[in-house]
Amino acid sequence: MRIQAAWYFSIRLKRRFGAANGFCNSRDKAPARIAALAWNTPMSFALLGLIDPLLRNVQDLNYQTPTPVQVKAIPAVLGGRDVMAAAQTGTGKTAGFALPLLQRLVQHGPAVSSNRARVLVLVPTRELAEQVLQSFIDYGKGLDLRFLAAYGGVSINPQMMKLRKGVDVLVATPGRLLDLNRQNAVQLDQVQTLVLDEADRMLDLGFARELNAVFAALPVRRQTLLFSATFTDDIRAMAAGILRDPVNISVSPPNATASKIRQWVVTVDKKNKPDLFMHLVAGNNWRHALVFVKTRNGVDYLAAMLDAAGYAVDTIHGDKPQPARLRALERFKTGEVQMLVATDVAARGLDIDDLPLVINVDLPIVAQDYVHRIGRTGRAGASGVAVSLVCADEAPQLAAIEALIRQTLRREEEPGFEAEHRVPQTSATGEIIRKPKKPKKSKVPQAAPREMQVLSKKPHPQRGENKPKLAAQRAVAVGKDTSPVSGSPFSVQKPRSKAAGKPVAGSRKPAGKPAGGRGKRQS
Repeated sequence: MRIQAAWYFSIRLKRRFGAANGFCNSRDKAPARIAALAWNTPMSFALLGLIDPLLRNVQDLNYQTPTPVQVKAIPAVLGGRDVMAAAQTGTGKTAGFALPLLQRLVQHGPAVSSNRARVLVLVPTRELAEQVLQSFIDYGKGLDLRFLAAYGGVSINPQMMKLRKGVDVLVATPGRLLDLNRQNAVQLDQVQTLVLDEADRMLDLGFARELNAVFAALPVRRQTLLFSATFTDDIRAMAAGILRDPVNISVSPPNATASKIRQWVVTVDKKNKPDLFMHLVAGNNWRHALVFVKTRNGVDYLAAMLDAAGYAVDTIHGDKPQPARLRALERFKTGEVQMLVATDVAARGLDIDDLPLVINVDLPIVAQDYVHRIGRTGRAGASGVAVSLVCADEAPQLAAIEALIRQTLRREEEPGFEAEHRVPQTSATGEIIRKPKKPKKSKVPQAAPREMQVLSKKPHPQRGENKPKLAAQRAVAVGKDTSPVSGSPFSVQKPRSKAAGKPVAGSRKPAGKPAGGRGKRQS
């Protein structure tokens, strides 16, 4: 990597200074000299050919050395090549395209016109849009460039006003971008570079038609970059139609998770997930965690339990207004909130310093989302923990996740929360190996008729049979309510039985009453 970056940097130096300045008198000596320098010194952003303002901003952000994806991507983007890069979440892929694009904006091309953008970055969610926008602002501090994030859930008028003067970088979700385009608030004929960040998630959310509409409105001659932690077959098919001779970058196995994240699952029945969650949080003294739940009702339910237990908690889900979601995220980052309970809208683009723990109360429907969920911890080389609570119904999702990350997750059982419905065994190939056998009941030996003894009216219970009764008695003794919580999103809802006396659907109504209700009054 160092030799490759040094070779690229030497070519740029030769173009800038030329042989007349004494930089090189031979075609071969300069690359060898720079390569030797790079080999003996740690890799730095300066060797990648970034301009001084960007180097100062990187240094202010305390970026010491470029990550592997940055080492490979920055020279390719600076050279104007199309890029298809696969890298784990938290490896610095945003800087991998933002830094070289900022430099190209400063050095190349005319000034942006009104209602136009020179760089278009498409992202799947509002949170990721804000995250990418902030990265461009931080990296481009001091540069005479304009940036904007456009997404739904907020008023469109302020975004239209800011677009009147034109922006150099527009970070947008596909739906809001097309809304702005239909209202002539933004035209895409001046876009020089298109960036698709987390394109697989955009397809998962059903943005395929919107993406095709955006591609049709863009100039044919442009630079296109695909950066994502995961690449599915659908993404590769789309890339084949929009990329021209791309540089393929993969700094880790496809769809892998960070090696410094300790992952395991705890098997449990679905109805017991909330109680097990609170038991693990209290027993392990977890004080700062990002908690993922499948539904909005599940988010609110767990948040209420945490709040009742005295934890500072906030929530993020799709029905929450965008300003409230941003406030919740900011409070969590600053430590004002200990527990942030969220749906998958928070699975992408959240860069939280020193987040130690991610808890999956529900497994995601899409296996790729597991990679992004746990990618919120263990970022930038730090260590992290990811715990998932898995019930029997989630065995297919678990198998798909293990096949995606190419490893079998370690299983544990928490005493007192053993699952009655056992979770089937799975393999790293995505197969459910075997379904667990039901425990056999011990048989009572039958005595001969003449030797049979008279048994008491209350037979001795089998081992384990009286445990729920004893637990209920202890709960009543301390004043706890043992009845199931009404409306719990984790409880198994059974169909209601027909009320006595009501006619079955499709049966004839009793004679003597008109079918239309009260009927007409007799005169």
